[in-house]
Amino acid sequence: MLIKNGFEVAEPVEKVWQFFDNIPQVATCLPGTELTDDLGNDKYAGRVAVRMGPVRLQFAGTADITERDETARRIVVHATGAEEKGRGQASMVVTATLARSGRGTRVDVSQDLQLSGAAAQYGRGMISDVTSVLMHDFAVNLQDRIERIERGESAQQIAAAGVTPARGFTLGLRAARMALMRVFRRFFLPYQPAT
Repeated sequence: MLIKNGFEVAEPVEKVWQFFDNIPQVATCLPGTELTDDLGNDKYAGRVAVRMGPVRLQFAGTADITERDETARRIVVHATGAEEKGRGQASMVVTATLARSGRGTRVDVSQDLQLSGAAAQYGRGMISDVTSVLMHDFAVNLQDRIERIERGESAQQIAAAGVTPARGFTLGLRAARMALMRVFRRFFLPYQPAT
């Protein structure tokens, strides 16, 4: 399943690209993600946990940077993992491309996601909505972390401030709201024929 998201960061593209060069730093911005080991050669071990209502899925696996194109400002990460309770597996290829946008940066993210087991029972719409919520939170955390670095805060101060966790009830409600808005637009907005 291919999911595309994009967001803007109010920082110059060179600064955001430099931030993306530090993968452990980037990982701390994604709610529910924890890197547990640097395996060398741009490969990392870690965990990703997402809770949607009563269901908590926690995957352990690896993330491998397979492409880092300085000229195109594109990074490609291949991540694989197994749900820690044996309820499924996930594989994802994430491509992030950075481009100048006014005085800031546009980040376009493409995720080619393959799920099996418990996570696969959620429909494409729900998975897409949850991904959109997580990308929004990632963008907020990314902006905040870059600003803290610019202010000269230490790594300990930044870590103490933490990031937005992937909270099940809140995440589920935000994704459900997105789904309802999609239905509302489809069925209740007046039909506008093409001109």
